[in-house]
Amino acid sequence: MDLSSVEIFVAVADSQSVTRSAQRLERAPSNVTTRIQQLEQKLGVNLFSRNSKKMTLTEEGRAFLPYAKKLIALEQEARNAVKALDVPPVLNVGTMESTAASRLPPVLAAFSSECGTPLQLTLGATRELIRAVESEALHCALIAAPHDEPEWFAQAVGRLDHLHSVRVFQEDLLLVFPSTHRSVEQPADIAVPSLAALEPGCTYRQVAERWIGSAARCPTLELSSYHSILAHVVAGNAVGVMPLSVLNMLPWNSEVRNRPIGVIDTLLISRAGNRPPTLEQFEQILLASSAATADKMQQSQFVQ
Repeated sequence: MDLSSVEIFVAVADSQSVTRSAQRLERAPSNVTTRIQQLEQKLGVNLFSRNSKKMTLTEEGRAFLPYAKKLIALEQEARNAVKALDVPPVLNVGTMESTAASRLPPVLAAFSSECGTPLQLTLGATRELIRAVESEALHCALIAAPHDEPEWFAQAVGRLDHLHSVRVFQEDLLLVFPSTHRSVEQPADIAVPSLAALEPGCTYRQVAERWIGSAARCPTLELSSYHSILAHVVAGNAVGVMPLSVLNMLPWNSEVRNRPIGVIDTLLISRAGNRPPTLEQFEQILLASSAATADKMQQSQFVQ
């Protein structure tokens, strides 16, 4: 049975019109009519009633319709299965700068050792990384989303319902302020002129801006790196926002104070229908690294 004829049948059944179906399928109406007739001859039944202006399904057509849709779905499933075996020559991974610095070095080393597939990193903010995965510019990306706040995240950045996502790390998000600054218990306690943060698509920045709100006159100063954020904080020009894992890596971290403002999940996202084996391996290595990090933290707390 010709699957293209089956697809044409489903399109006509849905629209009840040869003309509209032809426009949607970018075919000539005569071609659509011919393919329907050929399918009817193949099945030995009339699929449509020609007694009205609409293309109305006959009893046989209604019986065939669910099977036709199953055939189309099965063909797509088969295509996806074969495509998944087509291992990309390079695995294109997007990541936030913070994750690349504090979490990925052991992951990349393990991936290189176990898989042998070259891996290309692209740095970006959460919002642009999501768009790059959706457009297939990236196979996957590591993004930040507030823990257990899907609705707020959907409004601020975008929904992830259509993507495969798995939590691989958790970060304690901090507001960092000069050592001479008074304690910050609420936004009104902020006594410096600005919030130092990365680009607008950064989830960390958005969470900090939401926490500060309108209670403090603290416009955002956009900077390009965490080093420059911390430099502005140490100089007394701003409060900054960054995860604890990044602060622990930076120089001058003993010269600032901090206040936790939220728990942020690091998610690995990818398109649900096209996950090559190398991507599955990368995800498993990330999860193993996350588990190892959690074990080390628990052991450290036990020793203390």
